[in-house]
Amino acid sequence: MIHQGFSAALLALQFGGGAGSLAPFLLQIVAIFGIFYFLIIRPQQAQKKKHEEALRNIKRGDRVVTFGGIIGEVIHVKDSAEGATTRGMEDEVTIKSAESRLVVERGRIARIVGVNTAAAAAKV
Repeated sequence: MIHQGFSAALLALQFGGGAGSLAPFLLQIVAIFGIFYFLIIRPQQAQKKKHEEALRNIKRGDRVVTFGGIIGEVIHVKDSAEGATTRGMEDEVTIKSAESRLVVERGRIARIVGVNTAAAAAKV
């Protein structure tokens, strides 16, 4: 339906019927969509990609917060597909919170609060 309206608008512009009033309107619509894309959609996509990359690199000793608000330390990461080169967001991550151990999906981790400093120091 939108495609038909856009085609009709282009025909009107081409044959001069209402070209004086329709061209600025179409330009404004295109500009608004461009602004929304560059100010809202594109940054959200970049932020989502960065978050997924951080979740793929999660390892033992990292402190995480789940979407449910549980704060804990990663003690084990179990990949759902052994030997796969890409890690899915369904992988199981075991976290320790106080005296409890919880198993959550990797994709349900909201953010990584801190990384294991001992592991980071061992790499240097």
